[in-house]
Amino acid sequence: MPVKQGESVTSSARRAQIVAATIETIAELGYHHTSFARIAERAGLSSTRLISYHFDGKDELIGQTIATIYGDLSRFMHERVSARTTASAALETYIRSLVEYLGGHRTEMRAATEIFLNFRPEGGTAARDAATDLSSLSHLERLLAWGQESGEFGPFSTRVMAMTIQRSLDGLPFLLEADPGADLAEYADELAALFTRATRA
Repeated sequence: MPVKQGESVTSSARRAQIVAATIETIAELGYHHTSFARIAERAGLSSTRLISYHFDGKDELIGQTIATIYGDLSRFMHERVSARTTASAALETYIRSLVEYLGGHRTEMRAATEIFLNFRPEGGTAARDAATDLSSLSHLERLLAWGQESGEFGPFSTRVMAMTIQRSLDGLPFLLEADPGADLAEYADELAALFTRATRA
């Protein structure tokens, strides 16, 4: 977790420790059974007051937790996808990298799924409402438009294609909950091949 302006390194480290404990607790116990007491116990804190000192309530803590998970995912994806010089390679890397991340970060993804399904901040909207935010598809739509402009991809609705690709990946955490032993390499191969066929000129 990066150090915020005006925040000491020690304070930042403590916040990161609390967020890590929150991820582990939600993943193990579920969102509704996660309390400051449980988080403090897992983090090895002497009192829940240490959580309250660093976070202004549960809403801020959960918000920072989901921001941490998706910030890490975003950096992981950007590093790999941005290195590609063709749209077709970028799309395949996007699919394979996301499957790789989900498979290697199951605790984080289980926590994110619990938050996605259950978190509704006071005066705000649930994390699951992000599923209806079309701006979340903009990166894929731009990638697909790049491929059409370069002649790599054929004519299709970039909105429909982006939605189809993203939702096929969004469902993977649920698949892993139902079938923890699912072959992720095969899943990535099948999806990459499927969308190569669907998008090619």
